[in-house]
Order: sequence, then structure tokens, then C-alpha cells
Amino acid sequence: MSNDTLVRLGGVEKTFRRGSEEIHVLHELSLEIPNGEFLALMGPSGSGKSTLLNLIAGLDKPTRGTIEIGGERIDQMAGRALAGWRARHVGLVFQFYNLLPVLSAEKNVELPLLLTSLSNAERKRHVANALEIVGLSHRAKHTPRTLSGGEQQRVGIARAIVSDSTLVLADEPTGDLDRKTGDGILDLLQALNREHGKTIVMVTHDAHAAKRSNRVLYLLDGQLSTELAA
Repeated sequence: MSNDTLVRLGGVEKTFRRGSEEIHVLHELSLEIPNGEFLALMGPSGSGKSTLLNLIAGLDKPTRGTIEIGGERIDQMAGRALAGWRARHVGLVFQFYNLLPVLSAEKNVELPLLLTSLSNAERKRHVANALEIVGLSHRAKHTPRTLSGGEQQRVGIARAIVSDSTLVLADEPTGDLDRKTGDGILDLLQALNREHGKTIVMVTHDAHAAKRSNRVLYLLDGQLSTELAA
């Protein structure tokens, strides 16, 4: 694993407003993630794990602090520039797959590429490669309702890597799956990390899943720790 830092958060704070009330979710949080790491984020419900993932993905903005990914300050980006950056550099994997039910597996995987300048032929090559990596070439024409939960999540992972994004962000990727199927998804994430050099940040409640990572951090009271509080 390279020692180069891919993700750097400095003094990040995130506050939400609920009426006149301010809810402080993250407090002066700093984090560095090296290139090629598989990091698991754990913590109780409502601790801000998904908020942190959304900040790294550029889906949300910090109230204060800096977010630098691959040397670019994404907290200073906005609009089309931010959307273009995300399409090139970030792959998102969701607990409930977020697949469009009317589209085939290959068309769901292709969606992020529609934001790029790739030709139709180039998009098809990328899609075929991503589906081959996740072992679903034979299911390319199938719609989500004809796929099992594990297959749907593999389609989601193929969509996350189709643009050859360096950073894969997974929010409870095994949370809707049984243990055996979930283990298959974790095997795939490990292979993407070890064999394809993807940097992975995974939010999970499952200690069994977290053990597959290189490092586990706990989010408690808006701060990261290497240990779970008693």
C-alpha cells in the first residue's frame, strides 16, 4: 500500500439546523486515508457515519474545515465542477442498492458514465469490464427484480467502479444481506482493494464485516477514535 495520502480532512465540523435548534454532528474532525487503504467506520446509529461518508463523496459540504481528495479541495467546489469530479473519482455503494428497476444491469452500471465524454463504444467496454470483475457478465441483460439481493449489490459495486474511480465509498453494503451473501460481497470488496488498488471506505454496524478492513475507526461524539468507548 502506498503511503501517499488520498483523503485528508482537517478540522471538519458539520452542523444541521432543526428549526431554531443546532445539531452538531461532527466536531473538528481530522482524518487521513492513504492510497490503497480499506477503512471501516463504525459507531452507533446517529453518530454521523453516513454524514462523514457524504462529505468525503462531495454530496454534502462541511460547516467548517477542509476536505482534500487527491490533492483537490472538494469543499471549495460547487455545481457542475463538483458533479464532474465525483463522476471521475468516486464510486458509491448503498445498502439498498439504489438501482433503477426499469433498467437492465448493464444500463444501471452505465449511468455514471453518462456524465463523462466517453463514446457509446467506450462506455460499453467499461460496463462489460466492470460486470466481469464482479462476476455478472451473464446477467447483464437482467433487470433488478430478476436478480437476487447479492447480485443486485454486485451490480451496485460494478456501477461504483465502472469509471475506474480510485475511491469506493460503501454505506452498509452488507446490511440488507444474509451472512453468506454478505461474505461474498466482502470478498469482492477485498479483491477490489488488494487486486485492483481501490481505496475503500466502508460504513458498517457489523464487527464481522469491519474485520475485513485494514483499519477500523469509531465515530463517537463527533470525533474519530481507534477504540470503542466502554
